[in-house]
Amino acid sequence: MAKHREPEFDEIGYWSEVKLDIVREYAFAYSRILSAQKGLEHIYVDAFAGAGMHLSKTTGEFVRGSPLNALWAQPPFRKYYLIDIASSRIESLRKIVGKRSDVILEQGDCNDILLKRVFPNILREDYRRGLCLLDPYGLHLNWEVLERAGKMGTIDIFLNFPVADMNRNVLWRDPEGVDPSDIERMNSFWGDESWKNAAYSKALPDLFGYEESEKKSNEEIAQAFRDRLRKDAGFNHVPSPIPMRNSTGATIYYLFFASQKPVAQKIVEDIFNKYRNRGPA
Repeated sequence: MAKHREPEFDEIGYWSEVKLDIVREYAFAYSRILSAQKGLEHIYVDAFAGAGMHLSKTTGEFVRGSPLNALWAQPPFRKYYLIDIASSRIESLRKIVGKRSDVILEQGDCNDILLKRVFPNILREDYRRGLCLLDPYGLHLNWEVLERAGKMGTIDIFLNFPVADMNRNVLWRDPEGVDPSDIERMNSFWGDESWKNAAYSKALPDLFGYEESEKKSNEEIAQAFRDRLRKDAGFNHVPSPIPMRNSTGATIYYLFFASQKPVAQKIVEDIFNKYRNRGPA
């Protein structure tokens, strides 16, 4: 008989812990504010929920993941949807969460699950609102999810914008050499091929008359996506994202927030500013 293998918990660095703190602070404030509004139900959605716990690279200790942080909110959310593509992570969550009628565990591709089984339960006419964490490990999220959330008008999102994956696999100096499957991943994440104009500008001709594509900065690419969330997805309030860095100080992703409410932007800007200039001791 094969030995049962316990799930391995991800090791996370300093800035991933900061991200967890940011999302936790907003989730607690969100749940407190929505709970005070009579007749509204508020729902927490974690699309890349993980195994529930992480290991801190800084301290070596266990750190609660985003789903468990949300479960600690007081007053609690009315319902929790926790999604992951890996069955081992879902089983880990099942053991940690236990038998709770307000928690729904979904194993599979979040792009399908969100559109077909979760977002239809967060409709304005049903007096429901949602907070959705979209924290993919790379370019594993489809634009349609973001656009649907924005057009619905009932969902606040946090989004991991994976610029390191983009730089490593797609945004090369010579785009002609990029694997077509990575181009397709980028198209799916961005929603179309407009990322090419957002990410590249034409350099001046060299001495031989040739032109080369010049990659724009990470900040310019993130700003272009911020504009896209507002103009194309329809989120009214998208504050400047906060960069998340690795141990050498390089930006590996940006944490975006998007909402329809100005008060939500104000709360998140205060939280972002609290953490923006911090770094490991």
